[in-house]
Amino acid sequence: MALDEGRLMAFLNTFVGDLGATMAAGSIVIGDKLGLYKALAAGAQSPHELAATTGTSPRYVEEWLRGQAAGGYVQHDAPTGTYRLTEEQAFALTDPDGPVFVPGAFQLALGALKAEPEITEAFRTGEGVGWHRHDGDVFAGCERFFRPGYGANLVSSWLPALDGVEDKLRTGARVADVGCGHGASTTLMARAFPASMFVGSDYHDASVDQARERAEHLGLATSVRFTVAPAQSFAGGPYDLVTTFDALHDMGDPLGAAVNIRSQLADDGTWMIVEPAAGASVADNLNPVGRVYYSFSTFLCVPNALSQEGGYSLGAQAGEEPIRRLAADAGFTRFRRVAATPFNLVYEARP
Repeated sequence: MALDEGRLMAFLNTFVGDLGATMAAGSIVIGDKLGLYKALAAGAQSPHELAATTGTSPRYVEEWLRGQAAGGYVQHDAPTGTYRLTEEQAFALTDPDGPVFVPGAFQLALGALKAEPEITEAFRTGEGVGWHRHDGDVFAGCERFFRPGYGANLVSSWLPALDGVEDKLRTGARVADVGCGHGASTTLMARAFPASMFVGSDYHDASVDQARERAEHLGLATSVRFTVAPAQSFAGGPYDLVTTFDALHDMGDPLGAAVNIRSQLADDGTWMIVEPAAGASVADNLNPVGRVYYSFSTFLCVPNALSQEGGYSLGAQAGEEPIRRLAADAGFTRFRRVAATPFNLVYEARP
C-alpha cells in the first residue's frame, strides 16, 4: 500500500498539535487554580519571580511557563528570560466573570475525561451515563465555561431580542429557568430584573443545592428559589417566560420537556431556547467549534440522553431544524431564531 507522504505528515502534524493540547489542558487548569495567570498579568516576570509571587516551586513554574509559551498562552522574552501575558491573553485567562474565560472550558474537559472507562463501556453496551455520575469538575467547569457568554449576552442582547419579554421583566414577570444547573443564568436574570420572580429547576440535587447557596450569597433569596425537578414535570405555572440554557439537547425526552413547558406557560408566554451553535448538517459542523461540541457531546450530552427515558439523543450539534420540530410537536405555533454567538444559537417559541 503506497502512502502519500504529504498527507501522512499533515496528519502527524495534527496529531502532535492534539497531543500537546491534551496535555496542556492540565497545565491551564493548574495555572488557574494556583493564580499563575493572574500574577503574570501584573507584568513580565522570571520563573523565580512568579514562583515567589504565587508561593509555588520555581522549577515547576519554569517548566510550566515553557510549555505555556510553546502553546501560545504566554509570551517569552529570550534576552531577559522573562514571561508575560498580552492584554488579550490576560483578558481570556484571568477574569472568571468576564465575557471570555478559557480555563473553565479546560476544567470541564478534564472532568469529563475522568469518565472515559464508563464511556468506553457505554460504547459496548449502548447504555447511558447520566450527568449526575460525572466528576464534580464537570459541573463547576460547565458553569465557568458557559457563564461568561451568558453574562455578556443574556441581559444585553438575548432577552431584548424576544418579543415584549424585556418590558414584562421590568414590570414584574414570573420566570422558570429549566435545567438551571448551578443557577448562573437564573441569578443573572434575577439581578437584572428585581421586580420579577424566578424559579430554577434541575434534576441534579447537588447542583440545586449549589444554586441555592449562590442565590443566598447574592442576596436574592426573596426573588429566586430553586427546586429539584426534571424538565418533564416541573410545575408552578403559569409563567411569562420559560428558559432552557444549553440543556434541551441533553435530555432523553426533550419533547416531553417541551410539552410540559407549553403547559406551564401563560397564553402570551415565551420559551427562550439557548442551544449550542450548530449548522444544519454534519458537513456544516466540521470546524473547530463543531469539533469541540461533538467531542463534549460524546462524553456528556449523548450518554446523558441515553440514560433517560424518551428515545432521543439529539447531541450538542443538533442544529435549528430538530429544535423547531420539537417546538411545533409540543404545540408551539411560532418559532424563530433571535440571536447567535460563536458558541450559541437563541430561539424564541410562542404558543
